[in-house]
Amino acid sequence: MTKYTDQGKKDTRSGFGAGMTELGRTNPNVVALCADLVGSLKIETFIDENPERFFQVGIAEANMMGIAAGLTIGGKIPFATTFANFATGRVYDQIRQSIAYSHKNVKICASHAGVTLGEDGATHQILEDIGLMKMLPGMTVINPCDFNQTKAATIAIAEHHGPVYLRFGRPKVANFTPVDQEFEIGKAVLLNEGTDVTIVATGHLVWEALLAAENLENQGISCEIINIHTIKPLDEKAILDSIGKTGCIVTAEEHNFLGGLGESVARTLALHQPTPQEFVATQDTFGESGTPDQLMEKYGLNNKAIEAAVLKVLKRK
Repeated sequence: MTKYTDQGKKDTRSGFGAGMTELGRTNPNVVALCADLVGSLKIETFIDENPERFFQVGIAEANMMGIAAGLTIGGKIPFATTFANFATGRVYDQIRQSIAYSHKNVKICASHAGVTLGEDGATHQILEDIGLMKMLPGMTVINPCDFNQTKAATIAIAEHHGPVYLRFGRPKVANFTPVDQEFEIGKAVLLNEGTDVTIVATGHLVWEALLAAENLENQGISCEIINIHTIKPLDEKAILDSIGKTGCIVTAEEHNFLGGLGESVARTLALHQPTPQEFVATQDTFGESGTPDQLMEKYGLNNKAIEAAVLKVLKRK
């Protein structure tokens, strides 16, 4: 199995901040908006260097989406930033009507997604956002796995014309992808070739999948691991090519199993190649307060849960 090294734990929201800093220096059309959460989104450097290109909207997320849509008419590329719960559920109508319907070039950049938000609890831990966003016609949905990939994704979406939902998180997690990676929207990344089972993971669960695969290899099980950073458009070819070799699949995500990556993969399999699948995701439930590690353990979102799902799906081949 290919070995990946944790280069030092970093939060993915800081990867977004680093990407914004670079865009501030290289793309004069990029502007940033925030709903009173500048520190949480790590965009202080962008603001310090480009104060005329920043709009503090305050706790008025619906208004922020409307302003962002308007800014595109003048050729700007607005990055509208807040917590994932407020960036999707609170303002779904504004996103649908003002951004998606007219295919506005707005980048909705959402931090603190999933249960790893931690102690803030269920009211802030959105687990439905991927489903909400992927159902909007024309919306691109991206969920990178670490600091380096989040930075690369942030820079890449500025070059993509059309609405984008970029999802990232609060906790410090393993940073293991290349610093100089090329981020291609809609193109999955094959992390490890295997023959017994395919593990398709997104976001924080990609590193957990690597840990699970390493332990499974010690049991004689060969895992193919695919990092799906773009949930929509989904790289169906990568998935179908892999299950053509392995004959079964596990999907892993920090999201409800309804509406997330796993469901998109299941649709792909149903249409093209029915295949045994197990889901590692939350089971139609809200979160609760706790540390990120405690919540990942309780809701079955870690390497142990992935390992158990692999052993289960292998019996169904």
